[in-house]
Amino acid sequence: MSETAASAALSRDGCEARQRRLVGGMRQLDLDAALLTDPRHVHYFTGFWHSGRPLFRSALFLTADGRTRLFLPFESETDPVAEQVQTFESNRLGTLVEDQDVVLGADLRELTRSIDRLGCDQHSLYSLAVEGAPGTKCTIVPIGDLLRELRRKKDVDEVELLRAAIRGCDAAYDTARRVLVPGLTEVELYAQMRAAAIVAVGEPLTEFGNDFQCGKLGSLPRPRAVEAGDTAILDVSVVLRGYSSDLCRTFVISASPTNEQKDAHERVVAALEFVEKNVRPGVSCKELHEEVFSRLDGYRGWKFPHHLGHGIGLTAHEAPRLNPRWNDTFREGDVFTAEPGLYGAELRAGIRVEHDYLVTESGVERLSNYSTDLFTTG
Repeated sequence: MSETAASAALSRDGCEARQRRLVGGMRQLDLDAALLTDPRHVHYFTGFWHSGRPLFRSALFLTADGRTRLFLPFESETDPVAEQVQTFESNRLGTLVEDQDVVLGADLRELTRSIDRLGCDQHSLYSLAVEGAPGTKCTIVPIGDLLRELRRKKDVDEVELLRAAIRGCDAAYDTARRVLVPGLTEVELYAQMRAAAIVAVGEPLTEFGNDFQCGKLGSLPRPRAVEAGDTAILDVSVVLRGYSSDLCRTFVISASPTNEQKDAHERVVAALEFVEKNVRPGVSCKELHEEVFSRLDGYRGWKFPHHLGHGIGLTAHEAPRLNPRWNDTFREGDVFTAEPGLYGAELRAGIRVEHDYLVTESGVERLSNYSTDLFTTG
């Protein structure tokens, strides 16, 4: 594993603190135990990560007095934060067991026999863990709201993982600036950007998104060859061990930006700077969106039709939502993106620029530092 990736791992202290906070939340809900089977949550509380692929299951069982048992599909190469770690049969002589839930569920039933109220983050294993246990009287309580509340304020080790993911975005953009020339297909661009991000973070990515189409507002890459004069709104999300970064930059391919594109770019960057100067704990996300919308939408007839940004972490979009359809308020510890944009036919699609931020006690710390220039390539 590369030094970059190793230095960004979730810490033992961080996992233990998150477990304690979960226990506190469980007690408020009068839960006897919690069962977590989403690999992101297993990682969040124990540090164990196995790429997040659905081929392998894992589970964390945590009681209201803080005892933890971690169920893994194979021996961990690291030291997960759990009192007991045990493996279950996920393969036989290298052949995967197709329904690992059934195997794992049988082990979990032994733990749920004496449980009255069990908090769960997913439903797939709940019935297998509870049903079929003779005499069980366990009540399943969804704890998604509790987990989302706990996850919102990012710990130091989580922020470091996000910084590492952002470095992967930087490497992807360096590659785009080098290879984005007429004749290159969008799929080839995507592949080379993804490869650069993997090398930069030093391990396989959980995911790599989002927008790679040229001459369009976004979406998945096509076998279409890039043309001179295309505008490429590249919105890149490097997801590292479940943690989502999110950065957008705009490129003009083998042509000088038009005066209209330069003007739109200046307007968008000014909106981004406005966000950076005005966000602090207690500020309304809805009102911030409305202010930026008033500065962008309709300018020279161009449109700003989407959200201003959103929280990032173990999901790509989470609180706080910079969106008039929600009424969130910024809190200390939030990590969010801001991505103002302007779009119109004379812009050859549009201009969008994005940064990632951590909300501090008095304002924001920008986590991303890649240039916001309107790049010309090829």
